[in-house]
Amino acid sequence: MSPSRSRLPFYQDLGLQLLLYYALVLIPVLLAALSFDRFLGERLQADARASDLALARAIAQETDTVLQNALQAVRQMATYPAVQQADPEGMRDLFQAILTTRPDLNLIYRLAPDGLMVYHYPEGPRTTVGINFSFRAYYQQALHTNTPFISAGRISPTTQQPVATAVMPIYNEEGAFQGVVATNIKLQFLSHALRNIARHYPPGNDFQVMILDSTGKVIAHNNPAMLLSDMGEILPDITNRALNGETGSEIAYAPPGEEILVSYLSIPSVNWGVVVRRPTAVAFATQRALHRLILLGALGFVLIGLFFWLSLARQVIRPLEDLAELSQSIGQRELPPTERLRLHMLSQRPDQMGYLVKSLLRMEQTIQARLQELSTLLETSASVVSTLDTQTVLNRILEEVERLLQVDKSAIIALDERRGIFRARASRNLTKNYIERLVIDPAEPVSVTLRALRSGEPIQVSDTENDPSFRYARPRARAEGYRAVIAIPLHTQHAPPTALVVYRSQPHVFTQAEINLLTSFANHAAMAIENATLYERSDMRLQAQTRRLQALIQSLDDGLILEDLHGRVVYANRRISALSGIDLAALPNTPVDTLLNAILERCPQGEESLAAITSLREQPEGGAAEVRLVGDSGMTYQRVHVFTVRDSQDTLIGRGQLWHDFTADRELDNLKSSLISTVSHELRTPLAAIKGYATTLLADDVQWDETAQREFLTIISQETDRLSALVNDLLDLSRIEAGNLKIEPARIPLEDLVYRVARRSSHPLLNRLHLDIASNARTLEADPRRLEVVLRNLMENAAKYAPGDTPIWVRARKVGDAIQIEVADQGPGIPPEHRKRIFESFYRVESGLTRSAPGAGLGLAICQGFVRAHGGRIWLENREDGTTFAFSIPQKRHTGSLQPSENPPQKPYPQRGES
Repeated sequence: MSPSRSRLPFYQDLGLQLLLYYALVLIPVLLAALSFDRFLGERLQADARASDLALARAIAQETDTVLQNALQAVRQMATYPAVQQADPEGMRDLFQAILTTRPDLNLIYRLAPDGLMVYHYPEGPRTTVGINFSFRAYYQQALHTNTPFISAGRISPTTQQPVATAVMPIYNEEGAFQGVVATNIKLQFLSHALRNIARHYPPGNDFQVMILDSTGKVIAHNNPAMLLSDMGEILPDITNRALNGETGSEIAYAPPGEEILVSYLSIPSVNWGVVVRRPTAVAFATQRALHRLILLGALGFVLIGLFFWLSLARQVIRPLEDLAELSQSIGQRELPPTERLRLHMLSQRPDQMGYLVKSLLRMEQTIQARLQELSTLLETSASVVSTLDTQTVLNRILEEVERLLQVDKSAIIALDERRGIFRARASRNLTKNYIERLVIDPAEPVSVTLRALRSGEPIQVSDTENDPSFRYARPRARAEGYRAVIAIPLHTQHAPPTALVVYRSQPHVFTQAEINLLTSFANHAAMAIENATLYERSDMRLQAQTRRLQALIQSLDDGLILEDLHGRVVYANRRISALSGIDLAALPNTPVDTLLNAILERCPQGEESLAAITSLREQPEGGAAEVRLVGDSGMTYQRVHVFTVRDSQDTLIGRGQLWHDFTADRELDNLKSSLISTVSHELRTPLAAIKGYATTLLADDVQWDETAQREFLTIISQETDRLSALVNDLLDLSRIEAGNLKIEPARIPLEDLVYRVARRSSHPLLNRLHLDIASNARTLEADPRRLEVVLRNLMENAAKYAPGDTPIWVRARKVGDAIQIEVADQGPGIPPEHRKRIFESFYRVESGLTRSAPGAGLGLAICQGFVRAHGGRIWLENREDGTTFAFSIPQKRHTGSLQPSENPPQKPYPQRGES
């Protein structure tokens, strides 16, 4: 059996299923036959046992009758006077009369009290009169009883015959023992009756029936030779049971190991037993014959069924297995020659099986041919889809078409979407001139290619010389040397409409099989073209997305490092290149430790920071560390966040580091502290003055003159104004940052506004003020109150920080549509490193001069906010000596609200949720 058959599951094996069905019929029949055999056998054995017991019971009853008659006879004889007086003459007549009527008795005698034989009848030459028989067991027994009994069997010395004696003790009126009267029962008489019974059984059956006395001796047997033999030595267990009053029938083994059926019962009146025995082969002959007959019938039934199943297996199942083997081997492997020969022989059978085998063999040939075509188609398709380059795909399609159909020429014609015409995208064995002239207008009505594309079905011309529809292209076909052509549309969704065109040099009608094969291949070719087109499009999109992603990552203000599991840089952006000083192109594949060492060269605690970052890289969950770097622009603070990189299956593929510059956050924290300190100081100073002078004026122990009081009140008023100005500055800054600062434009004489600011200032400005206002800038449109604040802050800053004997210049001129105003001094100037931040809220240049000058660092921020609210801008002019602030106010009507600024002033303190 082939391996495939051996692996066939049971529930799929027809042979085993039929065998199971046969077993389902056979087993119940066999069980029924065996059950019937057992039941009938037990019944027949029980009948045999019952028959033997019935025979034994009948013999026992007859024997008991004989014995009772003998006992009754000696009991009556004991009552006769002649017997009592031991009168020989009288006893002769009596004994003679009794023997005449009792053929079962052969001797009657009288023993004296001392055991001497007094008289016996019949008298004969072997008389035993005068012999002492007191040694006899029955005599000894008579001494102790006054009732008749039967003695054990023995050979009578008088008659020399086997006998059993019925004995009656005789006592006188005084109860004295007078001897016994006894009669010998002829055992031959009992044996004769048993022989008559045994004659009914065949002589060779070894049938035995016997009577045992109380000592186990055979006193009657159908075989005279067995008389007085000791049965206790032959069948001791059976003998004991029979003499103990038991009744039964069982199988025993008699010497020399013969199996016998023994039935036994007792004669309780005399403690004798009856035994019937015969070989079990005889007793159960009928049962065993029937048993053999049933077994032979069952065996015959099994053999017939087995023959039927073997015939079925040979004629049906085995051929079906061969057919199954053939069906499984189709397209998988070649059948061995022996299997093929057996199938050929089966196909020669004239029955249904032969017809089925022939059909399957024809089917195999058809399937093999189809599989060969599909195999070739699969190989060609695999070759076609092995690349995603569009032109390569088209060329391979044509190569495989030639190999598949053995055609001469072929081409793929597709729509040129840019030019709006159909042209050959690829070709095989077509001339260059034909390819250049192969241009088809989409509106062409009779083109084979367009007809195929419009109908979605293959269109063929079997003979270009005779097909009327091909008249227009016949000269071109002659020049190119083809007589038959077929166009197969390629069903594409994303690629342009495309058709596969195949040419033959001779007239040829493409069969349906060839058309089907070409159509199947065209479907695979269409998928390949679709894949190539989609790949080309997706590749372009992927490249664009990659460029955008790289641009986004490279534009990050934060530095990004991605490393592989071996500790080498996979990707890093420009920020990391700037921090490390390593060229961006050289960063990939650089050891991360080398990159970190290059970055941390500017770190004051380089070794500690490197150890902290290395420890985070070794931890599965990553973490963050802070690093200080010293550069040209001063101290910067970097927060390094180390993280793991995992793929979609949560597999670790690398690690990353994000370097975030939080210097601004740190400065914001410092600014917050400075804000608290500055505002506290600026509020505490005027409040302290107000509190001090007010307390002095309220003192009761001192009387102040009017001049002193005025002086104190003047100081309180000035400090109150100072406090009010600080509060107004904070409110103005809050409005600017909230974007709800309102302006009210009006025409303002600029010169008057400047002098008013100088007069109202707490600093001496009038003596130092120099004006240079152009004629076209003498008036301007602005919010007077806001512009006054701007000028006051700039002029007072010049007065505070410039020496007292130096001039303060205020210049104005019209520049375009705006009035540009400048405030210049000859003070120490502003260091270049602080110029970018002087317009931030609460920012002050740290120097000895600024620390001595009061202020909260809000003036320039408020100036910038007011100027921008007008739509203008403010800036610091670059000068080698002194400071010049300039701002411009556009001369146009404003909407009256704060305009958004591209660089709004920095907030004085962090808002909730910011860092």
